Amino acid sequence: MTGKETWFFGSDHAGLDLKNALVARAKARGLEVVDLGTHDAASTDYPDYAHEVARRVAAGEGRGVLVCGTGIGMSIAANRHPGVRAALCAEPFGARMTRLHNDANVLCLGARITGPGLAEEIFDVFVDTPFEGGRHARRVTKIDER
Repeated sequence: MTGKETWFFGSDHAGLDLKNALVARAKARGLEVVDLGTHDAASTDYPDYAHEVARRVAAGEGRGVLVCGTGIGMSIAANRHPGVRAALCAEPFGARMTRLHNDANVLCLGARITGPGLAEEIFDVFVDTPFEGGRHARRVTKIDER
């Protein structure tokens, strides 16, 4: 990694347009971006992208953003990886709290649920909110021990 944190993006076909909008948003913010696909509208399997992003995050290479139709499948698949704390967020308050209290490292979004303007706001909050630590660090350690 260079001096900037890397952000890994992945989506299935249902999340393609929203993922592309968020990739553009991340680049406009000057973030280091790796788009792991999908890159066209052909039907795909969301676990393929969730696992690829989660592997990178679990390896400590950066944080991730996953988008499918609802965000549910992506979050389930990503959370199968030790050290990954994927959070499905549908509004900015949840994004803020999952960063503050859970040190979430993967943001999951549902393209059929959350429009692009709101998704960009959620993404910005997720990126900009630091982990609070303190008593929450003990709790995150307990999550990762299981």
